[in-house]
Amino acid sequence: MAAVPIIRLSLSSHQLKPSLPSKFRQPFPRLPNLRPTHLPKSTATSRISCSYTPTPATDRLISAASYFFPLFNGLRYGGFLFNQYPILAVPFKPLFPILSLYHSIPSASFISFFALYLGIVRNPSFSRYVRFNALQALVLDVLLAVPALLQNILSPGRSGLGLKFTILMYNALFVFVAGCFIYGLVSSILGKTPYLPFVAEAAGRQLD
Repeated sequence: MAAVPIIRLSLSSHQLKPSLPSKFRQPFPRLPNLRPTHLPKSTATSRISCSYTPTPATDRLISAASYFFPLFNGLRYGGFLFNQYPILAVPFKPLFPILSLYHSIPSASFISFFALYLGIVRNPSFSRYVRFNALQALVLDVLLAVPALLQNILSPGRSGLGLKFTILMYNALFVFVAGCFIYGLVSSILGKTPYLPFVAEAAGRQLD
């Protein structure tokens, strides 16, 4: 039997590597540094902090006192409710002596209106918080004067359907003004900004 020579193939390691065209042998481009360099290092580790500045007690007091002005002019709408439910008048009894003195002064409402408007609303020495609340009180007082003017013009009468309509209107107005007074008073004492319905938007436009 003829001996078949065994051919040993010795392949070097470089012969096993696939060969690529020269245009693909260029090294891959290095990616740019994605870390922001335009910001200082302190911003990366800085903490966001906020401070709460409470409303000064003087601003709260003046704002709360402003809402007594529309209340004094709006208590007249509670006459029917006070007669029907006397218990509703109990919380307002401490104000009755002041209210009597207020109405005893000629043009007291007119003087008080311009005192609030010129002395507080248009006074830049007061903060916007105080001026906004004072202006809300004035706008509310103006709205409360409109039904009384309409009543004098239309003269719904003192009996029958006209009287029922007047009683219904007075009761609704008193509930509205009492709710606005309580809301504005409590919010001002707490240092929060009250936003009265039908009033806050008009007051905000006047200050902007």
